[in-house]
Parts: sequence; C-alpha cells; structure tokens
Amino acid sequence: MLLALYVWQIAGRGISMIGTGEPVLIAIGAGVLVIPLLVIGLIAREYWLAATVQSMADTLFAEGNLPVDDLPRSPGGRIDRAAADEAFEPYRVAVEAAPEDWRAWYHLAFGYDASGDRRRARESLRKAATLYRTSPRP
Repeated sequence: MLLALYVWQIAGRGISMIGTGEPVLIAIGAGVLVIPLLVIGLIAREYWLAATVQSMADTLFAEGNLPVDDLPRSPGGRIDRAAADEAFEPYRVAVEAAPEDWRAWYHLAFGYDASGDRRRARESLRKAATLYRTSPRP
C-alpha cells in the first residue's frame, strides 16, 4: 500500500513537471518518473531472489542437506571468527570442485555470511539462484 502511494505521489510530481513545458522541468520530470520504475524493479528483483532462495532451502531440507548453524558464538551472539573461517574452507573447495552446482554455491554463501562477508555472501547466493533456476527439476 505504501509503495503504491509513493509511486502515485512521485509519478504525479513528474507529470506535473513535464506539463509545465519548461525544458529543464521536463528533463527533471522525466528523471523523476524513472525513480518509481527503479524502485519497483529492485523490489521485484529482491522478491524473486527471496522466492528462489526459499525454494532452494526447501529442496536442501528435503535432501537433508540444509546448512546447520552450529558455529561457536560469543556471549553476545557473534560467531567466532576463527571457527567461521575454518568452516568456510570446505565450502570454497566444494565450489572449486563443482562450479556449476547450485548447492555448493548456496553453502558457500552461508560460509561467507558466517565469516562476516555479506557482499560475497549475497553474490554467492545470487550465483546459486541463477544455477538453480537453470538446473533440471526431478
């Protein structure tokens, strides 16, 4: 609901600017109309990734191969960095051995996440999702 209100408000402002006939305001108005499209596109992209990740998790759960978060933690709840780095290595080796296996990339993503590298975790999860979408289904 809030997204629809946002798009409506921004689009209305953009159309008003274009309607003035002033070249500068027309250019700004056109730019303003692009913003809601970008927002909707980014939200759709993230939703599609989330749906794919859930589907991958369901598949791994059914296979009994879902990653387990059993790394030691500090009293504050932070994962022990040394343990995370040690647990990461088998995931990296698995991806090197089977670079087209979405399962290996999925596990690598969670290895990166445990190690605190969120950017690489997201990249690995996107790679896993791409491979999953193109893999044959039983």
